[in-house]
Amino acid sequence: MKYFIIVGEASGDLHASNLMKALKAQDADADFQFWGGDLMEAQGGTLLKHYRDLAFMGFWEVLINLFTILVNFKSCKRSILEYNPHVVILVDYPGFNLRMAAWAKKRSLKVFYYISPQVWAWKPKRVHQIKKAVDRMFVILPFEREFYAGYDYDVDFVGHPLLDAVGDRKQEVEAGEKSIIALVPGSREQEISRMLPVMLSLQNDYPNHKFVVAGVSTVNRDIYEQHLKLGADFAIQFDNLEGILRSADVALVTSGTATLQTALLKIPLVVCYKGSFFSYIIAKQLIKTKYISLVNLIMDREVVAELIQSDFNREMLKRELDGLLKGERRKKMLQDFKLLNEKLGGPGASSKTAELMLGYLKGR
Repeated sequence: MKYFIIVGEASGDLHASNLMKALKAQDADADFQFWGGDLMEAQGGTLLKHYRDLAFMGFWEVLINLFTILVNFKSCKRSILEYNPHVVILVDYPGFNLRMAAWAKKRSLKVFYYISPQVWAWKPKRVHQIKKAVDRMFVILPFEREFYAGYDYDVDFVGHPLLDAVGDRKQEVEAGEKSIIALVPGSREQEISRMLPVMLSLQNDYPNHKFVVAGVSTVNRDIYEQHLKLGADFAIQFDNLEGILRSADVALVTSGTATLQTALLKIPLVVCYKGSFFSYIIAKQLIKTKYISLVNLIMDREVVAELIQSDFNREMLKRELDGLLKGERRKKMLQDFKLLNEKLGGPGASSKTAELMLGYLKGR
């Protein structure tokens, strides 16, 4: 079968690549074209556009890049029509993918959505749009099935694909005699420029630790290096997030999928986030949840500290970091991470999703 997949960020590239691997294992004739990343390209098929050219973060950033986004829509539609796939598979990235779903449905294309947009956090009325445009929704968080049921929409809960991804042990980081503090400043240039300077400002407070920055090769190295002071005890490793986390005592992580990945690896963490002032004000009015991190949302209580906007500063970050390097705060968080793992439904999400997709496509 022919699969057209659309991904808009690094986490989607990871999960879509594992789904492609599972589809190939169950469909010997699987053929892929996609908007995605390097991990998807490694699975085979044709990469038409890289997600690094799609990653616009925040309301203001989207607005000023509106012309580019409209050009991307036109290009993507043309590629889908030329390829004529058996199914269009959309992976998260709602601002783009929900519009593509509506367009594809009008042209009688089969539409699957893997990893639900966070409509339960903001714009819940988007569920009505999803019901009209998406043939099957595959959700990865346990509370999402109940949420959609409240709108009389049947979805498939497949478990979280990170439970499979963290099983693939990657290269750990050598730090000599020092313990590691992992810095995860995000995967977009805008995020990194806001997050990394504050994270690095703590270096001199922890002389017995080595700061290791989790870099991504899709971002220009100059974005990282302009923030790094000569002589400081730090390192940058690219495309080895899991290896860095496995080696760390504690992690400072920009809000996103990486916060959940860190928790599943049982590494104590502080969740950090700072957007543009304009985007933050709009988000504050729209977001309906108590928390922004997946860890706290899944557990429905504060397990990890969330330092958001003005709270994301050197003093607050140091206070939280001190508490996680020793004492009861660290012990309690690690206990909570065990419960988190149990709530997520166990491994096998990618294989289960592939099996369900093929079943629906073959009319089973």
